[in-house]
Amino acid sequence: MFDGFWDNVFRYPRYFITILLGVFLNSIEPLMPLLKRPVTMIALLGFFVGTLVFVSLTVRAMLGFSAV
Repeated sequence: MFDGFWDNVFRYPRYFITILLGVFLNSIEPLMPLLKRPVTMIALLGFFVGTLVFVSLTVRAMLGFSAV
């Protein structure tokens, strides 16, 4: 009755990782030509770092953690 049940259950994490990797690669691929120029590379890195800092500070404020 449960012959392939656990095999099927253990395939889901691999499927999830594959989907995430595919989404990541397909979203980064259009940005690759922009990274060839130093000015746009610095601007994109600044944007990503700024977004990361913004999200981090927002989550910390939502959870009530002290900034100091």
